[in-house]
Amino acid sequence: MTRILIDSSVWIEYFRNANSPISTKVDELIDNENVYTNDLILAELIPFLKLRKQSKILTSLEAIERFPLEIDWEQIIEYQISNLKNGINKVGIPDLIIAQNVIQNKATLFTLDKHFKLMSKNVKLKVY
Repeated sequence: MTRILIDSSVWIEYFRNANSPISTKVDELIDNENVYTNDLILAELIPFLKLRKQSKILTSLEAIERFPLEIDWEQIIEYQISNLKNGINKVGIPDLIIAQNVIQNKATLFTLDKHFKLMSKNVKLKVY
């Protein structure tokens, strides 16, 4: 079974438009219990959910199994060097950590951010 880490960009689309193809796919992945998150993605989403008093969504997100964050800073630096050598600019450290987390857990990243697809050509990142 493929383990899928859902990026915050996908969650935001999921929350905004329940009838979108993205939302349908997320529901399918949730039903198949293939969905994972990590504390970094939750840290990106939770402040907005709390401000908007979205307690049901917050509870649901917090129930998803989390990949532990085990940051290898040397590897993060190597990913960024690879990005820069290949003309992939403006990839922030949080996204490098997410990419590393996906690779460490032999998972696939479900994202709407194009730079992850570009990165996947240079590092062992699987993008859905």
